[in-house]
Amino acid sequence: MTVFTALTRASYKANTRDAVTIFFTFAFPLVFLVIFGLIFKGQEVVETGNGYIDFIAPGVLAWGLANAAAFGVAFTLMQWRRDDLLRLIRLTPARISEVVLARLAVAVCIGVAQCLLFIGVATIPLFGMNVAPRWPLALPVMLLGIATFLGVGLIIGAISKTPEAVSAIGNCVVIPMAFLSGAFIPVELMPDWLRSVSYAMPLRYILDGLVYALAGAGEVGDYWRACLVLVGFATVFTAIGLRLFTWSNDE
Repeated sequence: MTVFTALTRASYKANTRDAVTIFFTFAFPLVFLVIFGLIFKGQEVVETGNGYIDFIAPGVLAWGLANAAAFGVAFTLMQWRRDDLLRLIRLTPARISEVVLARLAVAVCIGVAQCLLFIGVATIPLFGMNVAPRWPLALPVMLLGIATFLGVGLIIGAISKTPEAVSAIGNCVVIPMAFLSGAFIPVELMPDWLRSVSYAMPLRYILDGLVYALAGAGEVGDYWRACLVLVGFATVFTAIGLRLFTWSNDE
């Protein structure tokens, strides 16, 4: 068994051993889907002819992917460091890059499962989401979004020493970003200065990419811009997270 395989299995077990955490990882976005879906049921966006659900669902899904990726890696690294598991891993041939890639592999598997479940529920007649034929384009955006928030999670996990710290810092980062990026509130309803702020939020670009892929709205240029910007965010956040990474709380 390779080091990467062993770390991936360990990361998978760390994520799935808590049934409550797994349940809410998948259920929490669905709760928001139900709330917004029932509020805007049957309403259409005049400019495009799409139902509101076609734009609401990608926003909630983007937030769900970001939330799961960031908190998943942050909690795991914090716990492993606190329990001195990272110190033991350091004594093996494992490199930091393999620890990060193992976490990314698990996060991608969870993200794909989230996507399939979420879209499956959103397309039932009760909500009536229409998925565009270009839906496969959602996959690159999803992968880049997970990689971006994996980097965010690395940073949070590096500076947090307790579960309470992870929750406090993570919520202060992800929840405001969800609102400011347009995931919950359309950016068109925001003041101009807040609309400008949304362009500094990586979640904004995940949303733009998913809207283009799943709802069939927007321009192809916006899609590719979203992918390129997410590559930049993922690179920067991961680099910062690796720079802050420590094998134990004593370092």
